Amino acid sequence: MALNARLDHRKPLVFDTHELGRRPGALQRLTREIDAPKDLGIAGVIGVPEGAPVKLDLRLESVMEGVLVTGTARAQAEGECVRCLEPLELELAADFQEMFSYPDADDRGRPKAEPADDAEEDEDRLFIEDGLFDLEPVLRDAVVLALPMQPVCQDDCPGLCSECGARLADAPDHHHDAVDIRWAALQGLAGSLEDGEKDEISGEAPRPARANEKQEK
Repeated sequence: MALNARLDHRKPLVFDTHELGRRPGALQRLTREIDAPKDLGIAGVIGVPEGAPVKLDLRLESVMEGVLVTGTARAQAEGECVRCLEPLELELAADFQEMFSYPDADDRGRPKAEPADDAEEDEDRLFIEDGLFDLEPVLRDAVVLALPMQPVCQDDCPGLCSECGARLADAPDHHHDAVDIRWAALQGLAGSLEDGEKDEISGEAPRPARANEKQEK
């Protein structure tokens, strides 16, 4: 990843490393609660609602090449069961670890002779800028990895009836009598015969269809 645009220390997911200095082995522990950013999770499946509280427990360790950030994000995710389509909630705990590199050091902590010549190597790296780093891309990746791709309200959720859409967990005995298509036509014929028998019992003759006739005057 290229160098970040100038970071704003007032943003909740931007952290300051100045207290660590550049002393390898220096440690700092932080706890912060933030409002969840927009679209935190798996779009259209499950995620942390925008503005919901997210608790961050972080450990910052200074190393030669930058700052190693280890942490856990805790929040409540909301989604929909993929089987019965009912709303669901789950407690999320997303662990992560990421190296934020000093822009003037290579991946071994050595000063760069020509910092501008390593664009391809830096593509996948995250950087510290002016002593600040942005945790948001790391948080987003960690949350997606921690969430289920196919969330269910319970492991044994039976889902919905394939014929009428009824929720099977609410009606364990729900079923439909299967009709063999080979007998469907005969059932229709039987119904017609039953109607004819009813007419005979009542003494009514079947009514002939009326033809449109012209009356001669």
